[in-house]
Amino acid sequence: MGSFTIGQLSQRTGVNIETIRYFEKVGLIASPPRTEGGHRVYGDDHLRALGFIRRARELGFTPQEVRGILALGGPTDACCDEVREIASRQLDAVRSKMADLARLEKLLASTIDRCSGDHVPQCAIIDMIEHEPTGEPKTVRR
Repeated sequence: MGSFTIGQLSQRTGVNIETIRYFEKVGLIASPPRTEGGHRVYGDDHLRALGFIRRARELGFTPQEVRGILALGGPTDACCDEVREIASRQLDAVRSKMADLARLEKLLASTIDRCSGDHVPQCAIIDMIEHEPTGEPKTVRR
């Protein structure tokens, strides 16, 4: 079994030291044993858990979803059907964001195409930012 300092664990997982401490504080990873001098000693289980958390976050899982997967048993004991449900919700969210980004890309591209690029005060981009897609000025909420 591996024995790592927090710095070594950080290097091996790519997770910042302060983030590791935060994950301990909020219970995402188990608190490691300490030496007589008070230094944390991390093991292979911490290495695997941190790698799992980092990768899940890269895939867009929220901290609550990661916590949910870990509560189901994490990378070693979670049942596929329960994790699939969480992943399916994440996939729906990703697809929704992609659709929103596609609409945004289309709006920006068409607006840039309408922009003359000349040094004049009339600008299609400014107009698009200032007005709702309906052409109505944006209402300011206070």
